[in-house]
Order: sequence, then C-alpha cells, then structure tokens
Amino acid sequence: MADLHPMEFGEILDGALTIFRRHLGLFVKIGVVALWLPVALNIYMQLAGGVEQHWFLWVVAFIIGSFGGLFLTASAIRVISDSYMGRPPQLAEAVSLGASKIMPLFAVGFGKGIITVLLAGVIGVLASLIVPAMAGGGGAGALLFVLLAMVGGCWFIAFVLCGYAVTTPVVVLENLGSSFDAFGRSWDLTRGFKLKIFGICVLAFLMIYLPIMIIAGLGGYFRITSPLIGQAIEVFSAVLPIVVYPLFSCILTLIYYDLRVRREAFDLQVLGQQLGIS
Repeated sequence: MADLHPMEFGEILDGALTIFRRHLGLFVKIGVVALWLPVALNIYMQLAGGVEQHWFLWVVAFIIGSFGGLFLTASAIRVISDSYMGRPPQLAEAVSLGASKIMPLFAVGFGKGIITVLLAGVIGVLASLIVPAMAGGGGAGALLFVLLAMVGGCWFIAFVLCGYAVTTPVVVLENLGSSFDAFGRSWDLTRGFKLKIFGICVLAFLMIYLPIMIIAGLGGYFRITSPLIGQAIEVFSAVLPIVVYPLFSCILTLIYYDLRVRREAFDLQVLGQQLGIS
C-alpha cells in the first residue's frame, strides 16, 4: 500500500509512470471501452480520404471523444485510487464510477472550453487592435512589445487553465453542491502551485501528445510517397490514444493528491471514504 505524501516534481511523474506500467492492461481495457467509437471513426476518415471530406464525421467523433475522454479519466482515477489503497482495481468498478460522473464532468469540461474560447477571443481582439498600431510605428522596441504582449496573452490563458487543472478529480472524488463548484475548488487547491502544474503539464504534453502528433505527421508524409505505409502509420496514430491517454489521468490524479496533502489532512482513510469503500 502506497502512502499519500507531498511529492516533488519528479516524484509525480515517476509515480504516474509506475502506476501506468503496473496496470497497463486494465488501462488499455478502459481506453477501449471509452474511445473505441471515436477511434473507429477517425480510422475510417483516414482511410476514406481524410478529415476534409468527412468534416461532419469529425465533429461527431470529436463530441463522442470528449465524452469518452472524461469517462476514461474518471475510470482511471478509480484504478489509481484503488492502487494507492492496496486494493486490486476492478474494471467493473472503474467503469461504474466513470459512468456515474460523466454528466457533471461534461458540464465542467464544457464550461472550461467556454472560458478558454472567451479568453482567447478577448486576447485575439486586443491583439488585432494593438499589434497593427505598434507594428506600424516600426522599430525594435515596438516589435519587442508586440512579442511580449503575445507571450503574455498565452501565459495568461495557461495560468487560468493551470488554476482549473484539477477540476476533473475534484468532480470525481468530492461531494459538491454543484458540479461548477469544481472551478472554485480547483482554483483554491492550485493557489501558489500553478507554475509547478504548468511545468508538469508541459512535460506530460511532450511525453504523451507530441509523439502522437509526430506519428500522425509521418503518416501524412508517407501517404504521399508510400500510401500503404502512410495509411498504416495513420491507423497506428489513431489507435495510440487508447494506450497512452490514461497516463495523463495518472499524472493529473497525483497532482490532485499532492495538492490536497499539502493543504489538508488528506490521507488514505479520507480517500476511501470519498470512494465509499471504507
């Protein structure tokens, strides 16, 4: 049985990788349950001419994939929590928890998406007004200001998203008056730790999402020079999320554990009570 304790940057990543390797087979089963349909649609689109010719299917796959990703994360949290408590994780229990939390998770995810779009829209409007005026003045100072403004806008969006980074485990593991209370709860938990969360998320992107993007790009390249090889690579890149996405859930869950241990008397007994198993 592992112990809940404050974790440093490297400990979170190492712990997530350890749990991921230990329960890889179970995570893959959950990934298949959660993502088989959007993955199948993506494979069909890749083999039938690409997204451009099947944009409606892409929208459908995106919506289903959003639900599936939330379901996968909630189910994976149950596996990770059982692992910490020394209980053998069960597929049925993990799937049951994921199914029970899907609607509040979707509501929070939808709200987070709206916040992101609004922030990006406001920053885009400000940039469209300020950048031409500053760039028109010419000079290195004006260009430096424009660059700093763009970096600052991107950092502000990242700062807000880091503040809402643990809304998913909050919804899954805590009793809330409303699912949208997860935003305030996540912001309070991440106070003072947003830079740490940003660094972990950047590394998680490099470990999980960047390889998928690179493999998909290789598929597009080989599709021109060697269509059969290109299609095989694209199919592989479409299936890969089933295997690797649970790793991000492991990282996210350990970030949440770390924040609660640091701020509250969070231990295995409290975790068991929240899961209804002690």
